[in-house]
Amino acid sequence: MIKTDILIIGAGPTGLFTVFEAGLLKLKCHLIDALPQPGGQCSEIYPKKPIYDIPAYPEILAGDLTDKLLEQCKQFEPGFTLGERAETIEKQEDGTFIVTTNKGTQHHAPVVAIAGGLGSFEPRKPLIHNIASFEDKGVEYIIKDPEMYRNKRVVIAGGGDSALDWSIFLSDVAKEVTLIHRRNEFRGHLDSVEKVQDLKNKKKINLITPAEVIGIVGDYEVKAVVVKESDNIYIDKEYELECDHFIPLFGLSPKLGPIANWGLEIEKNAIVVNNALDYQTNIPGIFAIGDVNTYPGKLKLILCGFHEATLMCQAAYQIINPGKRYVMKYTTVAGVDGFDGTRKEAPKAVVKAIK
Repeated sequence: MIKTDILIIGAGPTGLFTVFEAGLLKLKCHLIDALPQPGGQCSEIYPKKPIYDIPAYPEILAGDLTDKLLEQCKQFEPGFTLGERAETIEKQEDGTFIVTTNKGTQHHAPVVAIAGGLGSFEPRKPLIHNIASFEDKGVEYIIKDPEMYRNKRVVIAGGGDSALDWSIFLSDVAKEVTLIHRRNEFRGHLDSVEKVQDLKNKKKINLITPAEVIGIVGDYEVKAVVVKESDNIYIDKEYELECDHFIPLFGLSPKLGPIANWGLEIEKNAIVVNNALDYQTNIPGIFAIGDVNTYPGKLKLILCGFHEATLMCQAAYQIINPGKRYVMKYTTVAGVDGFDGTRKEAPKAVVKAIK
């Protein structure tokens, strides 16, 4: 059985930053994640996508953010159970918890922090009868490595930010990019819509609206898609559009998974927490931080998750060390002592005696 001070369910950005904040309080952490690597959505869904609202980083790729967070918390020697899903939780007589994964790995901790983002994800797939036959053979629902599309003919379907952003990004990578949307209007940011329009005018993106992909052509891999284009409500035309990849970006459907059966208060697929104090759930000792939680005024931003993790660790310290007072010291003053024996501190000023 794996024992730790704080058991973190979810190894995304919020979970990883929790390790650092807990380490400053001399608390050990262990993380469980169903994905085979840390980083959550940043690693699995959009590692090469730039993020613009991380403090001190005007722009940083999602995968690089994960690397930086891992580097930051490395000195606090977190443990990882990866590729396994937290399945059940049992509260012990002493108030601690045992969390068991779908593979039977047991974890024991006095505090559990659920940082599972939006939960597990399933792509929303278009209703094309043979699409499953071409998955990973030219049909992808998530773009992990843009280089995969270099000098290829790519068809993207969708009308939201993801479809717009990837069409813009791949216009400099792919041989040909075609964006298809069933409406003339898009749901994305105005700036992205204007960029797509500009790239269309420069003939760097083909834009087909209103239209939809209704079929896929190929033997063992995608050779073309069948497009149904609507000139107006009375006239439709269907034709084959040759391509190497078809990427339907209709969003992801989040699900809490087994956590939904743990007796936590759930509201609209999110865990209700006490945001007035420490983001604790209705079960004492279990916290929820990051996109997985909800409270009045909640914003689903990575930087908000960092803030929630910081306050949660303060409350966890009191649970683990009842009655013990913690005096907060800024890292600029106290430095950072890692569990691996390393120490980081600002250089001390040299004071010379005046003679």
